[in-house]
Amino acid sequence: MVKRRTRFPSDMLVLDRDADVPMHRQLYEKLRAEILAGHLKADTRLPPTRMMAEDLGVSRNTVITTYDALLAEGYLESRSGSGTWVATLPADAVTARNSVGRAGAPSLSSRGMRMAAQPRDRTIPDRIAFHPGYPEIKAFPFSTWARLLKRHARYSHEDLYGYHWVTGHPRLKAAIAEYLRASRGVECAPEQVIVVNGTQAALDILARMLVDEGDICWMEEPGYIGAQNSLLSAGAKLVPLPVERDGWSLEDETRPSPRLIFVTPSCQWPLGCLMRMEDRLRLLQIGERHDAWIVEDDYDSEYRFRGRPVPAMQGLDKSGRVIYMGTFAKTLFPSLRIGFIVVPPQLADGFKRVVSNTGHYPSLLLQAALADFISEGYFATHLRRMRRLYAERQKVFVALCRRHLADWLTIDENDAGMQLVARFTRALEDEVLWRAAQGQGVNFSPLSRQFFHSPPQQGAILGYAGIDPKTMREGINSLRSAFLALESSGALPLDHATAAPRGC
Repeated sequence: MVKRRTRFPSDMLVLDRDADVPMHRQLYEKLRAEILAGHLKADTRLPPTRMMAEDLGVSRNTVITTYDALLAEGYLESRSGSGTWVATLPADAVTARNSVGRAGAPSLSSRGMRMAAQPRDRTIPDRIAFHPGYPEIKAFPFSTWARLLKRHARYSHEDLYGYHWVTGHPRLKAAIAEYLRASRGVECAPEQVIVVNGTQAALDILARMLVDEGDICWMEEPGYIGAQNSLLSAGAKLVPLPVERDGWSLEDETRPSPRLIFVTPSCQWPLGCLMRMEDRLRLLQIGERHDAWIVEDDYDSEYRFRGRPVPAMQGLDKSGRVIYMGTFAKTLFPSLRIGFIVVPPQLADGFKRVVSNTGHYPSLLLQAALADFISEGYFATHLRRMRRLYAERQKVFVALCRRHLADWLTIDENDAGMQLVARFTRALEDEVLWRAAQGQGVNFSPLSRQFFHSPPQQGAILGYAGIDPKTMREGINSLRSAFLALESSGALPLDHATAAPRGC
């Protein structure tokens, strides 16, 4: 039995361009309210994002961000080949949810509204395949990890169960400092290492500590959405630092003077470029000329498959303005929630107080086990194994994509990283493919989400590190089915168009 399609009443949505609330937050609240009030009924088809943007006079990214938030929360659902629809909610959910947030409740702060309005790019249960940055979990030596945890958990050491070490357990700080010196060329003492709850915690702290309302921050374009969110939430004004196949565009003298520059020089996110030595030195000179902080995010530099890993830019810094950050989410497993910041010596005490006040520090029990994992050689052994495994998986992944998906996308091997960027051979919006892939049980990250300055490029960021060849083949077949469904629905033209510009 075919369900009746209800026409979408677009005249119900009126946005206030003079309000302090961002447009995509206004649109989210209005659509959600209409659904909960029962005015937008189940099985109502929403207009395509481009059409909705034209009707409302807003950017298409505003509509995409809104749809993604409502899809993630279950108010909307994506149907393969037929668009986005209002989901069917339980009968009592509309009344129950609609009673929350009535008039009279206090509002969020301006900063709170900015933070709540930022998009997010996340894994989805049962749809891990191809999500970028996701490591191989099954190969992690959990028996060794359990033994190390048990070693510390069975004794009630006061230093593991109190508030003594808010910037990190001393043995872990020393182990990280030694590892970074030997493998990344980072110059630091253990006192400069600040252990935090992962990358986003590090970015939140850095934004709070280094950025005031209205400060100019140079941000890679395309660039890491998590860094964009943290800087925008802090009130920064982002200025694009374009990255193309030939590297970073550092020559533009019209760019306003920055307070902070955010870069991923060892494996650019998401394109995978490596910043040349002359550009690293030039960027350090730019930082000195503008008296700006440089944040170097070294998120997965350990995974370089040809040649030795390139030393970090921090080791070249002679003026103490590079702040280095890294994470164990990519090298061990994401839920460990341990990352670190290396700050100049003069900032160490201030960061200690901020970490204490924000609570951005992980369990000392986990830190003690991780210190042993590194110092006893297990970390280095695991990295060597994963480096070989990921290199093999990348070759298999590229070969499978070229064999089964060549009609729709192009993809090349890269010397580093855990993900690759695929470009479309035809005119296609990556958000359209993303929704179709969700219907096939596949998750990836649309390239356009990594742009904060128009026009965004279209493509797919495909992670390959955390999936075995069998799952890889299944995921690629599902992605092929998504492409075929788009072709059959007319959403994807059958004739080939000029491929999108290629990145690094």
